[in-house]
Amino acid sequence: MGNPWLTIIGIGEDGLAGLSDASRKALSEAETVFGGERHLALAGIADRGRAWPVPFDANIVLESRGRPTVVLASGDPFWHGAGGSLVEKLRPGEWVAYSAPSTFSLAAARLGWRIEHAVCLGLHAAPFERLLAHLARDARIICLLRDGKAASDLARWLTERGWGASAIWTLAALGGPRESITQHRADNYLEESGDSLVTVALEAKGGQGIARSSGLADALFVHDGQLTKRPVRALALSALAPRPGERLWDVGAGSGSISIEWALCGGTAIAVEARSERAANIRSNAASFGLTHRISVIEGEAPGILSGLEAPDAVFIGGGLDAARFEAIWSRIAPGTRLVAHAVTLETEALLSDLHQRHGGELMRLEVAQAEPLGRYRAWKAARPIVQWSALR
Repeated sequence: MGNPWLTIIGIGEDGLAGLSDASRKALSEAETVFGGERHLALAGIADRGRAWPVPFDANIVLESRGRPTVVLASGDPFWHGAGGSLVEKLRPGEWVAYSAPSTFSLAAARLGWRIEHAVCLGLHAAPFERLLAHLARDARIICLLRDGKAASDLARWLTERGWGASAIWTLAALGGPRESITQHRADNYLEESGDSLVTVALEAKGGQGIARSSGLADALFVHDGQLTKRPVRALALSALAPRPGERLWDVGAGSGSISIEWALCGGTAIAVEARSERAANIRSNAASFGLTHRISVIEGEAPGILSGLEAPDAVFIGGGLDAARFEAIWSRIAPGTRLVAHAVTLETEALLSDLHQRHGGELMRLEVAQAEPLGRYRAWKAARPIVQWSALR
């Protein structure tokens, strides 16, 4: 590690007593110690301490570059802590870190949960909707929350969405002399502790959760009729083949349903939509699924608006494709990028047939009919056929 000027130390509720000799030595030699007010108090730092600004800004640490400096963080600084934000700005050899047990580890140890089977989330600065992708029967989830009121709000949020039977544990000041653990049901949660950084563990009961298969129910999305319907959406996503960490361009996104199901698979999406009211629907849908951190909405006409966007791993074009738009998109994407396009009109169908002949890939015609009443009987009502072309750049 050379001679690092920065030491990142994880500190628990037991303060100095829980730190290693190396951590205490770094603290004693530091010219400046950064941390939250709670951290500085736990370490007994007064005149050399600098509390984090609000809003948080890791750049102030760089002002001390070259001089012995310590950053204090809760538990493991690299699990929802300041460690990752700092190290992104540093070169190897500039820093060393000494972690303490994370709040997640302490909570799992108190409850006897296998931490590898639990979902661990930082919700102290994120909406509760981030839970939606993880809520399933008997799922165990550990959340960091900003305070006791947030824990009460979470219990109410769960109850309103059908998860009121869930068991909730409120854990505060873990690892220190003020440690407390209480258990409730979400739908009769009464406690509202004033403690900051409360941890909530929950065992989900009562609800169903979001299906993990492609093709979610159409009713889950706000739309104005511009929606890739469930059966067709499932086939589109199968062709797009989403993988965690990959990026999608959803061109002419409509309601954003393709982007949302892509993001639920662990990727990120850039939803491009020319009409402002539809862009608003996409934002609403992303928020309702807790995916605003994974979906960016760009208002404007493709392909011009695509200039400067981060390169995609896959592209979906749901409609409005013509030869000029295709060539502009095709020329912008890298070899190996997956592209899926749909056509409803005869003109676009002819274009996709030509592109299939030129570039290969797979061309399919999709016809879906649903049973509907017809007088005293039932009959099939066919939707417009859709042609799907999928290819590798």
